[in-house]
Amino acid sequence: MVDIDKEFAEATNYTFDDKDIERAKLLIGVDTAKKQLEHISTASYDSIRNFAWGLGDDNPLYCDEEYGDNTRWGSQIAPNSMAQIIGAPMLGDRMPEEIKSQTKGLFRGIHVFVSGGSTEWYRPVYPGDRLYAFSGQETLDVKESEFAGQSIIQVNREVKVNQRGEVVYVHRVLSVLTERKAARDRGKYSQIEPTSYTDEDIEKIDEIYAAEQRRGAEPRYWEDITVGDALPAMVKGPLTTTEVVAFHAGGYGFVPYGLKSSRLAYLNRKRIAPFFIKNEQGIPDVAQRLHWDSAWAKAIGNPMAYDYGVMRETWFHHYATDWAGDDAFVIKQSDSIRKFNYHGDAQFLSGEVTGKREENGLTLVDIKVKMVNQRDVETAFADITISLPSRTSGRAVLLDPPLDLARKSGAMWDRHIELTAQKRNAR
Repeated sequence: MVDIDKEFAEATNYTFDDKDIERAKLLIGVDTAKKQLEHISTASYDSIRNFAWGLGDDNPLYCDEEYGDNTRWGSQIAPNSMAQIIGAPMLGDRMPEEIKSQTKGLFRGIHVFVSGGSTEWYRPVYPGDRLYAFSGQETLDVKESEFAGQSIIQVNREVKVNQRGEVVYVHRVLSVLTERKAARDRGKYSQIEPTSYTDEDIEKIDEIYAAEQRRGAEPRYWEDITVGDALPAMVKGPLTTTEVVAFHAGGYGFVPYGLKSSRLAYLNRKRIAPFFIKNEQGIPDVAQRLHWDSAWAKAIGNPMAYDYGVMRETWFHHYATDWAGDDAFVIKQSDSIRKFNYHGDAQFLSGEVTGKREENGLTLVDIKVKMVNQRDVETAFADITISLPSRTSGRAVLLDPPLDLARKSGAMWDRHIELTAQKRNAR
């Protein structure tokens, strides 16, 4: 039998290196084209539907190939949150060799949590759209946390353009890097017990599911909104391994490390051996399994397996689009993931309108949304801005990217086109 305690102890015995922190700062402000192929490189009718289903969204605008033909979009479109998982390799400038050599192997064995971020969306994603990205680190700070002591807070910006060179979205993700052993030894959440549900508990959750409604084809006009309006209830969960599997089936969670099987898993293990930790049977398995393997989750300081932060980010977007309707367009979301969402936890969503304004021809509303679990603990919150149709001005208007971003993206796209042509001519 494998001494799993020994395996986990070795896998969690990595600490921060001050030299790593200084080396990581070399990456600030360095934008590079992303060469990695995402699980989905081109949106399709099927991949859009499967992504929506994976987060529990059955809006026909996303799930029906024909429904969208009669909407303002003229086609099925993807939930805006899907842009994050679509990516074809972008040709262009890579990391300067000097910086690449100095930053190789950063923070090996250090755990990474997604703690929220902000996203601006500029264009919808249609079937057939192929997205390309460039990204870079914006900031890096060292802070103390109750969960794991010294922590590193990174903000990375990713920009994606479609095959027409249009900016589709800008995503800034806030990641928290922690020492696994420090988090386990502190045991901040060690007293949390798995939740058990009675039939009556499930019935109460089911009542919320049964009452959930999509605004759908009926426009929600800007003039009809009042600051202070309450949004209807929504629930997600209780979280199970099945729900995590469904989320993966929608296309999320395969990169940058990759969830692969058989020979591909073997090759992946050879590529990034430190990412693989033996399980109780002595089988090297991905460190990412803490999202479904409670034994490994406990080894890094959590009482049981937990969700992805990005899962709750997609849930916030689902909540907003159900309320806003098919004619609206979510243009911005800033969210904060404050507590873990453990297996067995249910998340109850509520929200209210916090602002209403006309800005550069857009009729906008701001909503604040929060998630509270069955322990009555707020686990996450988000501020979301939505462009709504107007009874007087007409359809919801999309936001244009800032001029400097448009120029930067245009230059990156032109470089991709140039290198693509060179590659084709060299064959």
